[in-house]
Amino acid sequence: MAGSFTSRRQTTEEGRGRGPLILTEDMELLDDLLRLCAAAGAEPEVRARVPERGESWADAPLVLVGDDAAAHCRGAGRRSGVLLVGRDREGEGTVGFVEPALWRRAVEIGAESVVRLPDAEGWLVGRIADVVEGAGQQALTVGVLGGRGGAGASTLAGALAVSAAGAGVRTLLVDGDPLGGGLDVLLGGERSEGLRWPDFIGTRGRLAGGALEESLPELHGLRVLSWDRGADTTVPPEAVRSVLAAARRRGGAVVVDLPRHFDDGTREALAQVDIGLLVVPGELRAVAAAGRVAAAAGPALKDLRVVTCGPYSGGLDEQWIAAALGLPLAGELPREPGLRPGWDAGVPPGGSDGPLARFCAAFWDRALGGDVVA
Repeated sequence: MAGSFTSRRQTTEEGRGRGPLILTEDMELLDDLLRLCAAAGAEPEVRARVPERGESWADAPLVLVGDDAAAHCRGAGRRSGVLLVGRDREGEGTVGFVEPALWRRAVEIGAESVVRLPDAEGWLVGRIADVVEGAGQQALTVGVLGGRGGAGASTLAGALAVSAAGAGVRTLLVDGDPLGGGLDVLLGGERSEGLRWPDFIGTRGRLAGGALEESLPELHGLRVLSWDRGADTTVPPEAVRSVLAAARRRGGAVVVDLPRHFDDGTREALAQVDIGLLVVPGELRAVAAAGRVAAAAGPALKDLRVVTCGPYSGGLDEQWIAAALGLPLAGELPREPGLRPGWDAGVPPGGSDGPLARFCAAFWDRALGGDVVA
């Protein structure tokens, strides 16, 4: 996946996207579509046929054409995001079967899919919800792992998130390590209002990205999902899947601080990571430990890279460590002696113009296609 990402800079326009355009004279089908739009939080525009001037047809983010109205759309201009929708009625044969004539009508109007209700209701609600959220390109998701305990993975994860947010990118920092002390603490926001992981334990299915974002603490221009100070440290993989999928749909950047112990929730998080960064100190035991972490994470991560950090012992250097682990080198994490006093003064990691901030800015500049650093 390296090198395949384009810009995800946060747009200046916020808020919900427009609702879909519905074209049908079938009142029973219309009732179904209005119900599904309500479930997705959308306010559709309803017409019996394509408007004469065509603005709604051309500009609507999604067009739902009833199978009764397909003939009225033959002269409309070709566009993406057109769905031909019909209902399975009793006595029409196998549920979900789409007759050839309906496929022909779909081809004639340039529809990208034929949707049959009620079978595809869940899928259609999700598609409409994407329109409401203004969903476009998914967030670039970066996971950070420590090659051994105390390697500095949490510091790097926090610095990457602060750097991305400072460059104008919508950013969510996710604390995937329940035993790490809390990334909200790292950023000085342990008392900030907002939801934490235990609040999402029962989450299943689709979670609205906007609602997730607004529910979390905002620190240093980014949203943070961390842990509370309670004893519950287990989140079901279904909840991890829902939360990360919602975060990714919002676009921008998602940074996940991952633990070194892998449970089902961690594996679910790894499955949604685009780039993994393995932080490895420059010592032989750390390299050996990092090899075990890489072996465990490798099956779920298509793109895992090494970030080394000195000082180096026994003649090791960054190139030797990367070669020993058989992984590409993402860079060398710079030492920054004054980093801890900066935290104590309220300056988060990556929040000052120091070596760590420059390292993070260079990473995002490469990963996000050069659109992060102004």
